[in-house]
Amino acid sequence: MLNYVLDSAHVSGGWLALAAVGIAVLAYFLGCFNGAVVVSRYILRDDVRNHGSGNAGLTNFYRTFGGPLTLVVILSDAVKAVVAVLFAMWIAGSISPELITLSKYWAGLFCLLGHMFPVTFQFRGGKGILSGGTIALMIDWRVALVVWGGFLILAIATRYVSLGSCWAGLSFPFVTWFVYQDELITVLAVIIGGLILWKHRGNMVRIAKGTESKFALHKKKEAEAESEAPAPSEEIGETVEEQDEPETSADQEPAEEEHADQVEEENSEQEEESSTQEEASEEVSDDQEDKKLQEGEA
Repeated sequence: MLNYVLDSAHVSGGWLALAAVGIAVLAYFLGCFNGAVVVSRYILRDDVRNHGSGNAGLTNFYRTFGGPLTLVVILSDAVKAVVAVLFAMWIAGSISPELITLSKYWAGLFCLLGHMFPVTFQFRGGKGILSGGTIALMIDWRVALVVWGGFLILAIATRYVSLGSCWAGLSFPFVTWFVYQDELITVLAVIIGGLILWKHRGNMVRIAKGTESKFALHKKKEAEAESEAPAPSEEIGETVEEQDEPETSADQEPAEEEHADQVEEENSEQEEESSTQEEASEEVSDDQEDKKLQEGEA
């Protein structure tokens, strides 16, 4: 296989090795730019790896944070794979057009290694599905059709994103051999697919046990639930009111009755006093009239 590469390159082995190392280094460090970690740590100030599955990938980011920043994660993970493959194609094309396909797989492998094991983030990265899917699109439309087609069918039908991801890793080397029938390219495809399956080994165990989480629009549902649910202060206020109302009414009824009786008694006393005063005034007026009549007669 090495002789085949050297014959195709039409350059010395030293130059070819330098080109391969340069592509590998650039692709790896591009892969280290993990969108989920960068956005969560430096924009949201909350590392996505501390939540959910602990994975620094798109699915865990969306389940944890959601929102428009998910698009930033998608773009960053896709763009870095595109840049890595395009750089490899440019270098390989300047050496020999026959090496372009091989360079795509070579750059894709190291880009995924950087994404999965980033030296910039303590080697705790993602599982490589979005970047790997972008690499498949860059390699060949037939490879992408098999990988993405099976992924979408399984993920939509079962709502297990990890099941579709396992299909992508498993089918990648087979479709690569079917399309190119090249031993060296197929070896690189086996390594890429094996890395994806290895990163999803825990998901496969959970799927077998029936404990794997299904994909759902969690953030939307939580927002709706929060909007429909009453605020804690309102619940406390309603509870206090419900507890206070019966006791208050029960305590106030006797007091109100006593107060009403007192008011009635006071009113009756006032009426009696007023009537007594009227009678006294009438008697005084009668006496005065009698005196006036007697004086007139005299």
